[in-house]
Amino acid sequence: TTQLVYRPDRLKYPQRRVGPRGSGEWERISWDEALDEISEKILKIREESRPESIAMGTGTGRHHIRWVSRFGHALGTPNWCEPGFAQCFHPRVNTCIQTMGDFPVGDFTGDVDPELIMYWGHNPPHSGPDGETRFNVRESLLSHPRIVTIDPRETVCARKSEIWLQLRPGTDDALALAMINVLIEEDLVDHDFVDNYCHGFEELAKHVHGMTPEWAEKITWVPADKTRAAARLFAEIKPAMMEWGCAIEHTPNTIQTVRAISLIPALTGNIDVPGGWIFGMHGAGRFPSLIENLDPEVEKKRLGYDKFKMLCGEGADLPACHIPSLIDAMLYGEPYRVRAFMIFGNNTLTTYANTNLVYQALMKLDYIVCADLFMTPTAELADIVLPAASWPELNQIAALPTIAGNVVMGQQECVRIGECKSDEEIFVELARRMDLPVCQESVEEVLDEMLKNGGQKEDFRGLTERGWIHMPQKYRKYETEGFRTPTGKLELYSTRLEAMGYAPLPYYEEPPESPVSTPEVAKKFPYVLTTGGRISVYFNSEHRQLPLCRNAHPEPLAEIHPEAAAKHGIEDGDWMWIESRRGKIKQKAKITDKIEPRVIHCEHGWWFPERDNSTSYGVWESNANVLTDNRAPFDPAMGTYQLRGLLCRVSKVEADDDQALGPPELTAATA
Repeated sequence: TTQLVYRPDRLKYPQRRVGPRGSGEWERISWDEALDEISEKILKIREESRPESIAMGTGTGRHHIRWVSRFGHALGTPNWCEPGFAQCFHPRVNTCIQTMGDFPVGDFTGDVDPELIMYWGHNPPHSGPDGETRFNVRESLLSHPRIVTIDPRETVCARKSEIWLQLRPGTDDALALAMINVLIEEDLVDHDFVDNYCHGFEELAKHVHGMTPEWAEKITWVPADKTRAAARLFAEIKPAMMEWGCAIEHTPNTIQTVRAISLIPALTGNIDVPGGWIFGMHGAGRFPSLIENLDPEVEKKRLGYDKFKMLCGEGADLPACHIPSLIDAMLYGEPYRVRAFMIFGNNTLTTYANTNLVYQALMKLDYIVCADLFMTPTAELADIVLPAASWPELNQIAALPTIAGNVVMGQQECVRIGECKSDEEIFVELARRMDLPVCQESVEEVLDEMLKNGGQKEDFRGLTERGWIHMPQKYRKYETEGFRTPTGKLELYSTRLEAMGYAPLPYYEEPPESPVSTPEVAKKFPYVLTTGGRISVYFNSEHRQLPLCRNAHPEPLAEIHPEAAAKHGIEDGDWMWIESRRGKIKQKAKITDKIEPRVIHCEHGWWFPERDNSTSYGVWESNANVLTDNRAPFDPAMGTYQLRGLLCRVSKVEADDDQALGPPELTAATA
């Protein structure tokens, strides 16, 4: 943290671009100059092209994510986005709300420890360093629960497991359906819970009848006997808890994959019980997003509104726009042109899929504002760069676990570097300059409102003096309150999804690019590529400039099995090319038998802050999103696209191979 806060290369004052976009030519300006210019430019674009021509963008789901949407709603635009809303966490949140009426979390803070934990596409020892899960999991392991892990790689959790299911990337839906088949066919369900508190069991039983572990083995590569053993163990041991990660949200069948996995704890009665999945007490209240400020007709213009209702419309907890549709609007002006992009805490070039296309879209914009801690490849493309405050420089409320809000903590600013401002302070000042009808309240007033909405007596200052509030957990609330669904029950058969025009029962769908669905492509690109596995010292594209982190993990690593490495003459530590149909990058080979011989895993989020802007900080060299795609097909409800289970090929980088990796040439459409 001290390296993050006090790094000499922190952005400390506003800057204005004085050369061509991406030239790295900047001049220092005052906050008044910066905010006045931003207000003038954004209001002019809004007047000329309507509010929806302005988009708001943010990064990982920390405190500022809802402040970004709040300012966008105050400005009158329906178009705000965050990469994870269709690919990380929010598919689980929105799907569980449709299925159960709320989002369940692991009961790590109760008096009863889980007897079994199933880690599905989740490796907490290396994941979520800005969250609480890795610490909760570490403490839970002290009680020695039995462990089952589902992951293509032998992770830390997999090594601790008595059963490890090493599936083909992108086939989680088939595996979950096979486990449901075992639970039902072998009569391992919790009949008291299912008979009294679930809707649609008979329909589900009929639906999965033929989806046996043998059926799934051909799809997933997981031996049928292992699938049976895992399902039986989860049903036998009580209480059992599911810990799942965003890996399951990286295919165009995201919603149905999440649905299938979530029904495993439901069928076994591990819902809202001590040591299982629980519904939180929501002690912080709902953040005032100001979505009610949007004109209903403008809201319908949200990019993706008419297609992806679980992301952009009625099925979303907090509707956001669809990023591939946003890129099209920037690039091609369809269905209308997006002219301005205000980016807060997101290195778009590294974290959005299909980097080449994203770059062309950003270059087409009339105006870009970027607020960040450091200069990044994305910030270098902006017109105005603003110095953002880091987490110790903020006043904020943390409600943990996320969504559940069982523990509410007040964090008070303890330091302030240079001229840095928090995102929320910037939004308040812009709203006042623009004379917006809402969003002019102080940051502290908004935090007070959150606490009031959560039924708390303390205001923000009172909370910081107290430190935290722990909400007593109530279990089995459904016995008296039911579930917040149309049937009042946990919906195995989803009436809400059916009403929105989506499948009410989960199904399997082969990834659109795979050895099965595109065999001709697989002849040229024979390996299954997975990416996104977390690195313990980084978080997505963050912290590459911090010495403690970089010394611990200095270079991008790609995992390859010894058989595959030998086939291509690659030795451990060699640089190797990884190529997909979208592009080509290089990473250092890490030869390991902990990965399937047909699978390659490459790290994501890589750029090189130590380089200068003449090379775009190396963002084209090792960035996994050069390989990924953001084109259709999309998840019909969520708009998610394929980020894992793609096809690739590999080769050794030879000593005389000096291929230049850089941005694509701008076409007539983007110049």
